[in-house]
Amino acid sequence: MNILNLLFTKDGLIYQIAKNKSIVEEKSYFVDEESPENFISDMLDKVLLLQRFDEIHVISALNHFTLMPEGFSEHEAGFDLIAFNAPVDKEKEELMLSINEKFKIQFYYTFPKHFYKKIKELALPVQFNFSGEKFLNSINNKNSKEIHINLYHNQCEFFAIDNKKVILYNNLDVNSEVDFLYFVMFTLSKIGFGINETNFYAYGETTENETFISELQKFVKNMKIVFDNIPSKNFILN
Repeated sequence: MNILNLLFTKDGLIYQIAKNKSIVEEKSYFVDEESPENFISDMLDKVLLLQRFDEIHVISALNHFTLMPEGFSEHEAGFDLIAFNAPVDKEKEELMLSINEKFKIQFYYTFPKHFYKKIKELALPVQFNFSGEKFLNSINNKNSKEIHINLYHNQCEFFAIDNKKVILYNNLDVNSEVDFLYFVMFTLSKIGFGINETNFYAYGETTENETFISELQKFVKNMKIVFDNIPSKNFILN
């Protein structure tokens, strides 16, 4: 079975082709100053035409989301709830829902309609999910104050968990060590997590963001790198 895994970040598209649980191809595309306007859309077209796939698994790490308790059913309010965190355009975005039964919360998020249509037009089985839900589902949380950080290319996800309850989730741009440290420290102060009593865990592109990790370790007592993304192996915590 050939499965295409797609990850959409704020400025990039990463894909993997998996065959019988083995990764046979992987590549990343990131927008830079010289990229044409429709670069990611064009790269998506290219990837979807690589071969005939049996299934497609799509993960969105785009920063258009909101977090609600499990069981919230006023789905029509999804766009309005997301709009408190980020501007939304109902004409250009598809409203999606991901439920995390482990922590009893659910994510409303939006996904660009033109990407959604391109993928759905292939008429293949497709699974859509939000990166925060997939990340949260992989966390093994103990009865303590914990900060879990999943690093991407110029981006990170951040969970604060206390006594097996999600206190905070955010998804933000990471362009400098100063901004990253300020956000972490500011968040700790706002939610009442003492820096010496909090356990920190890092995942994802920890090698690419090595300076972020090393700067954080100067201030943090309890820090563990759970894993680093290894090419053709770890893909959004597979």
